[in-house]
Amino acid sequence: MTTPESTLPSFTPLPGQRLLVVGGCGGMGRALVRTATALGLRVAVLDIEHSIAQFPPPPGVLALACDVTREASVQAAFEHLAGHWGAVDALVNLAGYTGERVRVEDMSTAEWDDIVNTDLRGMFLVARACAPLLRASAAQGQAPAAVLVSSTFGVRVPHVGYGPYAASKAGVINLVRALATEWAPAIRVNGVAPGVIDTAFLKGGTGRDVKQTGLDMERFVQGVPLQRLGRPEEIAHALLYLLGPAAGYITGQTVHVNGGTHMAA
Repeated sequence: MTTPESTLPSFTPLPGQRLLVVGGCGGMGRALVRTATALGLRVAVLDIEHSIAQFPPPPGVLALACDVTREASVQAAFEHLAGHWGAVDALVNLAGYTGERVRVEDMSTAEWDDIVNTDLRGMFLVARACAPLLRASAAQGQAPAAVLVSSTFGVRVPHVGYGPYAASKAGVINLVRALATEWAPAIRVNGVAPGVIDTAFLKGGTGRDVKQTGLDMERFVQGVPLQRLGRPEEIAHALLYLLGPAAGYITGQTVHVNGGTHMAA
């Protein structure tokens, strides 16, 4: 006898599917990798060499060094991945960072470019490089999906000193829409915009140039309706849902996971 439960689609990607996590050695990335491997997914991580050395992925996870600000590095990593897997069923791009808080009028061009090249241009380079592998998955009868990680700061900027970060993350939200249009119907593309999540990112990241962001945590939490920081696992769960069959009719959307700090109309 068929029960309602037996007809429900999976709320996460299916065991054995190939998940690529760009920025998989950061706090949210590690939570996603742990959860995905526990679910039986095949996982590959792309991150910079320093992060891979500092936070090695679990056994069985393919780790490839990749600097998303360098086109040649992205191309080399995806050529390696294509030779190893041949296709990618699910992509999550978490790569990004922000630096010390500097007002736009006081910021050097180099400081601006450094953040934008990572947080927005890097998203473009990864999306372009991964498109053939996602299409290969569709040709194999899978239902590939991608999730790009933006930020609450992409729609709401309550603190000074986040100009290039906020501009980049707003760009990611519209890149999601553009890719969802261009890659339909074979590939779904969505975004997740985390609020302030309890990871080392709050202090400037775990990557190449760790800097103090100077964000006042106590003050920030006071503005969160749920009155706490988010947990990395909560972002991982949202990412996996958007990649799974239960989200099969969702594309071009950005889901805000922020404890209520931004309530879009």
